[in-house]
Amino acid sequence: MKTLIVFDSVFGCTEAIARAMGDVFSRHGHCDVVQAGHMAAHYLEEVDLIVVGSPTRAFRPTPALVRVLRNLPPKSLTGFEAVAFDTRMDVSKAPGILRFMAGIFGYAAAPIARQLRRKGARLVLPPQGFIVGGTEGPVCDGEAQRARELAEKLSAPRA
Repeated sequence: MKTLIVFDSVFGCTEAIARAMGDVFSRHGHCDVVQAGHMAAHYLEEVDLIVVGSPTRAFRPTPALVRVLRNLPPKSLTGFEAVAFDTRMDVSKAPGILRFMAGIFGYAAAPIARQLRRKGARLVLPPQGFIVGGTEGPVCDGEAQRARELAEKLSAPRA
């Protein structure tokens, strides 16, 4: 199985999650882990699964990741399986206005998933979110392990 993980990261948390998944995928086949600014078309060759992640910044993915997804040609991900993820703070511990706004605007994984579908990919899981402490992290206890477990699940043969 060949997997491509495309991510952007501001404080390193999303990169940590992407690399935790990448370590697992590499044990089950080939995996490229590529930061959005270094994404090139050749990474998409013979890919079975594409995993795309971003920190949640103002309830959206980063501009660099949005550019990568927008620049993909229409239907260029047809036949690909895909997963979208984000890193986010635990808004249950945030001020009420932030909880309210997150309830309305959501997190980065949902718009990533929409773009992946628009480009033709088939999502194999609903958008995933990994919790970080505050706006700059670090990744909360257990989240990197949860990312590894998710990658193990995705590495298993699917019908």
